[in-house]
Amino acid sequence: MPLQRFRVNRPAFTLVELLVVIAIIGVLVGLLLPAVQAAREAARRMSCSNNVKQVMLAMHTYHASFNQFPSGGLYHTQRPDVSWSLQARILPHLEQSGLTDLIDWSLPYGAQGEVARVRVPTYLCPSDPKDQPRPDPSPSDPNFAHYPLTYAVNMGEWFLYDPVGKTAGTGLVFPNSKTGFRDVLDGSSNTLAFAEVKAFTPYLRDGLAPSVLGVAAPQTPATVLTYAGNFKTNSGHTEWTDSRVHQTGFTTTFVPNTKVIYTFDGAPYDVDFNSSREGKTITAPTYAAVTSRSYHVGGVQVGMVDGSVQFHSESIDRTLWRSLGTRAGHEVTASNRSLAGTEYR
Repeated sequence: MPLQRFRVNRPAFTLVELLVVIAIIGVLVGLLLPAVQAAREAARRMSCSNNVKQVMLAMHTYHASFNQFPSGGLYHTQRPDVSWSLQARILPHLEQSGLTDLIDWSLPYGAQGEVARVRVPTYLCPSDPKDQPRPDPSPSDPNFAHYPLTYAVNMGEWFLYDPVGKTAGTGLVFPNSKTGFRDVLDGSSNTLAFAEVKAFTPYLRDGLAPSVLGVAAPQTPATVLTYAGNFKTNSGHTEWTDSRVHQTGFTTTFVPNTKVIYTFDGAPYDVDFNSSREGKTITAPTYAAVTSRSYHVGGVQVGMVDGSVQFHSESIDRTLWRSLGTRAGHEVTASNRSLAGTEYR
């Protein structure tokens, strides 16, 4: 008797069932994607913290060798805005001896494009999207470019330096400084050394006369905008070789991630301010509101003088933030530490 074959009909997905499956997959992707992005940002933030730690170790090693921290710029009677940065001077302590060997310290940083265009990975936060060179061609070097950085040194609250009276501000370093641990009277665990900044930050420069600026630090961003100055689009913190505060420093005028919105040609820009770029002439004092900023949610990574790395909230009390920026202000910060929203590492 011949065998009969039976075919079992397996019903396919109906259109409605298919749409339901697609919707479920979409919901799952929507739930998982933020978690994946959060995990990636957590990894980037950890890498950023490690970078700050390496910078602080380099600062300590430099101090062990020279019994002082590098200067915030070496300015003399000639044109002063040519000094190599603190970040350049600690390169040998970041295992960058090869790059250091390329530097001719007797020449200004702007004359050595083969150095200025080099990317130094330790100076760049992985969360900053502007990890790219800034072209700055000249007739003698059409390929000249600068590379940015995102970790800046503490140069005080507002006033930086007066080349006439040789007076300096309150930060860890300043032009022609020779500060060391001995000068950090507020305690190394209570004093900022480094903090994050954003690459390609717009800034205002060459503002009002020193007689106007030489008052207490401005209390609001709106006040800074009244100091006017020339507007430079997206060129702050783009030169790791340049010692001036708008390139490799920060000040504690405003708490982290404060918006200082300046409108130019109808577009808003979050700006910094440098009154005279560390004495563009040899007579004008420098005042600066160069804010610590980052692409991390809620705050910035900082390195304290004692070498610890912390994450400071953007909601930190302004008085406390300013006190952390002074090396010898004799402020009492310990009782207010809870206001900082600080995470320790």
